[in-house]
Amino acid sequence: MNTINKFESRAQLDSTLANQVAEILESAVKAKGKASIAVSGGSTPKGFFAALSNMDLPWKQITVTLADERWVDINDDASNTKLVHEHLLQNKAVDANFFHIKQGDELTSEVLADLNLAAGTTVLPFDVLILGMGEDGHTASLFPCSNEIHAALSRDAAPLLKVVPQTAPHQRITFSYAYLAQSKNTFLHICGESKQTVLNQALSDSDVTHMPIRAFLQHESLMTQVFWAE
Repeated sequence: MNTINKFESRAQLDSTLANQVAEILESAVKAKGKASIAVSGGSTPKGFFAALSNMDLPWKQITVTLADERWVDINDDASNTKLVHEHLLQNKAVDANFFHIKQGDELTSEVLADLNLAAGTTVLPFDVLILGMGEDGHTASLFPCSNEIHAALSRDAAPLLKVVPQTAPHQRITFSYAYLAQSKNTFLHICGESKQTVLNQALSDSDVTHMPIRAFLQHESLMTQVFWAE
């Protein structure tokens, strides 16, 4: 299931999304003493990150992580970790915790096992999940072109998986669909006419391996809130 929210400007979208996410995180901290949010990379969320970073929240009780990451050095311009530290973990959000899903030089089975164990005790299930969407309908690093797509979409998948896309650079680590879908609040943040076109395509068919974002948009009980602006 999904609801589509359209905004006149990206600034309006960023402000509205930041306020809504802030309310969820604050409520979660009040209810259980902690909260977690998984975000996505790219240029689209920068304005949202800036808006959220200025919110008065109990940041010391909030853990931020990534829905997926490229297995590159954290100082590399392709690093989502670098993006989050430069644009979200600033201002009032500087006190937030960050759960690294990229740890070490090589993504070995041992590293993956340790990360899966840590994720289960640190951030899962997410209180908030912010997804993006590629032109091919991928989300997180659930790439339709990858050999791992069926495993990544499986309900029996581990929390974190190694993915090697065939049409995009870099080895990836990603949370699997099974664990992303457990988020208590899921948002798809997209901007521009081209993403509107991709969204329409995603809503027009049900083949999730061809466009993995469909697994969120067309789930019978999972509600995905789409936030779109030109």
